[in-house]
Amino acid sequence: MKKILKWIGYLLLVVFGLIGLWLIANYKADIPLETMKSKYAMPPSQFIEIGDSIEKINVHYRDEGTVTADSIPLVLIHGTGSSLFTWDGWVNELGKDFRIIRLDLPAYGLTGSNKSNEYSMEYYAKTVYELLQKLNVKTCYMAGNSLGGGVVIKFALMYPASVKKLILIDAAGYPIKSKSVPIGFRVARMPIIKNLFTAITPKSLVESSLKNVYVDDSKVTPALVNQYWEMACREGNRQAFVARMNQTNPAKDAAGKESWEYIKTISTPTLILWGKQDLLITLESAERLHQDLANDTLIVYPNAGHVPMEEIPVETARDAAYFLRKK
Repeated sequence: MKKILKWIGYLLLVVFGLIGLWLIANYKADIPLETMKSKYAMPPSQFIEIGDSIEKINVHYRDEGTVTADSIPLVLIHGTGSSLFTWDGWVNELGKDFRIIRLDLPAYGLTGSNKSNEYSMEYYAKTVYELLQKLNVKTCYMAGNSLGGGVVIKFALMYPASVKKLILIDAAGYPIKSKSVPIGFRVARMPIIKNLFTAITPKSLVESSLKNVYVDDSKVTPALVNQYWEMACREGNRQAFVARMNQTNPAKDAAGKESWEYIKTISTPTLILWGKQDLLITLESAERLHQDLANDTLIVYPNAGHVPMEEIPVETARDAAYFLRKK
């Protein structure tokens, strides 16, 4: 019996030793903002201060493409764990015909965290609205993916006169039942483990999460993985990511309704683009949007997942351009 206990003790030491070595090997200190700027904030990147006197935040954005005095800009809003770089393909395809404004939402990219740790849809919509006001943009077209789609919906509900057309790409909005959730999302919600996530962020976790939202794994290149990983490790972003992933849903409003129950009231012309193989926000949500929105068009891409504007940018940008030009 003593020998068995002794061997169990040795085994535990080995196991804990291996865990310790793994933690040390995958530890990643925050990357300072100035380091990130030197790599990712080259022109046309700019920063603008948003917020009230109590809490201000410097939002990273790009205003590019064909800018004319009367051009209506296309505003692009990224999803959870992403950044404005998710729209590179669209900017390449649409920039010759449209003025394009894209930004890093608070908690992500080079914008980073805020002090209050509030990352609600209302907060994001207000942030986008204030950015546009500072850029003297009165009306725009707006497209959003995933979380960004939810922000676009909230923006349309809060500021209907400010947006002429909407593009919803695998958009958040309704209560969902995912078929598969990226491991990074799951880890960020695990008790105790989520605290390790703020310092232990292996690239393999980022790669696995990306492959979960792509269909074609060959497009999840080392360069793409490294970009997402470095953006995640920007100082403050991992803590903000965990905070946002653990926020509870807001209470119902005075009328006893949740935000998604107002989607039917949106009358803005809307294009719905969806990856058929999206396992996170499934095609069921696209069909529900198609049913609830009176003035919409639905296009489904058979060989795309959760981020079709990133996975198949040429095809999705072509459909977006046709919709935006249509009278």
